[in-house]
Amino acid sequence: MIKIFKTFGGYNEIQKTEKGCWINVIKPTTEEIQRLSDEFQLPQDIINDILDQDERPRVEFEDDWSLIIMRIPVQNTNNGVPFQTIPLGVFMSRDITLTLCLQNNEILPAEKSSPFREQYREITDSINFILRLFLHSGNVYLKYLKQINQQTSLIEQDLEKSIKNRELNKLLKMEKCLVYFITSIKANEIVLAKLRNSKKINTEINQDLLEDAIIENKQALEMSQIYSDIQSGMMDAFASVISNNLNVVMKQLTLISIILMIPTLIASIFGMNVPIPFENSVWALPTIISVSLFLSILGVILFRKRHWF
Repeated sequence: MIKIFKTFGGYNEIQKTEKGCWINVIKPTTEEIQRLSDEFQLPQDIINDILDQDERPRVEFEDDWSLIIMRIPVQNTNNGVPFQTIPLGVFMSRDITLTLCLQNNEILPAEKSSPFREQYREITDSINFILRLFLHSGNVYLKYLKQINQQTSLIEQDLEKSIKNRELNKLLKMEKCLVYFITSIKANEIVLAKLRNSKKINTEINQDLLEDAIIENKQALEMSQIYSDIQSGMMDAFASVISNNLNVVMKQLTLISIILMIPTLIASIFGMNVPIPFENSVWALPTIISVSLFLSILGVILFRKRHWF
């Protein structure tokens, strides 16, 4: 999907490109990819790099254009991992600024008006527009981290009584999300450092906006590392909890087997084909049943006193 805006801010969508316009491309089709190369003069290798799921963030400056690739968080439902990161590319030339991403996201949504656009309505240059993207990306990272923490808390409650690996698998997927986040945020941090130290664009950068983006990025990184450390310890602890829960279940089953063995033993003795007491008594069956129940109840009482039940 390709949308062209007259300026960086607002919702002034236009049909044809003009100087200074912003082109937002989300999940392009084969025809749209060809259009990016032919009409907007976007190099084919850059398109392939941005649409590569595993592309690393980087900065490239040429005479006629500049490219910045960052990694942003997105929701994911394909493989059970709730969140992952994907590359977002910003291609800047003398006439246009083009953003390209391989799926819809909360940073630059393609199908609805973004409240974020109101924040940079007054921005008129590409570099500060990119800093806004980094700043908003940090906010989205923090938002998803809170959701991961909430989901982890729900998994903890199930793990306390679980004897299966299903909850551990859910916790492992949460850990995988945090690994994605930490790796991507660290790479974004390197890009921000390069932008701050770049002599080519240093005079164009809003220093306050740059500092805000760096602070937000560091906060997201610290939160990701804290949650990752907590989950690593939790997984080890809950693996022991699951093993202990299984031992408790096996212990209870063993005690039940012992209790049931008492009446079985008595019935086996009186079922032998040899002379036995009470064989001619009319009270033999009730007596045997009563003795069996009494011994079974006595066994239960003894086990409870030892806190085995």
